[in-house]
Amino acid sequence: MKQQKGVTLVELMITVSIIAIILTFVGPSIQSILIKNRVVAEINETSSLIQYARHHAIDEQAQVVVCPSADYSICSTDWNDPKIVFIDEDDNAIRGDSEELLVTIGATSSTSLMTNTTDIIKFTGTGEANETTEILLCHKDGEAEYARSLSVTLQGRVKMSNDSDRNGINENASGTELSC
Repeated sequence: MKQQKGVTLVELMITVSIIAIILTFVGPSIQSILIKNRVVAEINETSSLIQYARHHAIDEQAQVVVCPSADYSICSTDWNDPKIVFIDEDDNAIRGDSEELLVTIGATSSTSLMTNTTDIIKFTGTGEANETTEILLCHKDGEAEYARSLSVTLQGRVKMSNDSDRNGINENASGTELSC
């Protein structure tokens, strides 16, 4: 007698049912992990850009500007636009023809919203910032558990938010829970 290989219809239906049950419970948590990872990646990219600007200001002993700009020339107030870094020789927050574009990052993703307490971040040759600022990045659904922030001190230091009390919501540098 010849031995058959394969699965029966009953075995296939049981396997499909088990997979459906697992996906029902695991699916939402995977989505949450993906959202958190996307937000953290964007805030890390912005943090790197700001830290690069500060170090470049110190290295070149010049005023360096970080700002959003839709056209990579004139600074805007919408932090969802692409961000640019340049040496602002004439202190007008406009990247002139002679002012080199040092680095850029793309616009904030369509699933996120970025806000800042200041329009422009300027670093002096000593690495100091023109004023303190807090950049807040939220997911489009407005859930506080996905919010992350960057604080820039007058000394130019960049600090990322963290969840010090482990309640699932990050706090900014002053200890206030983030909200979107």
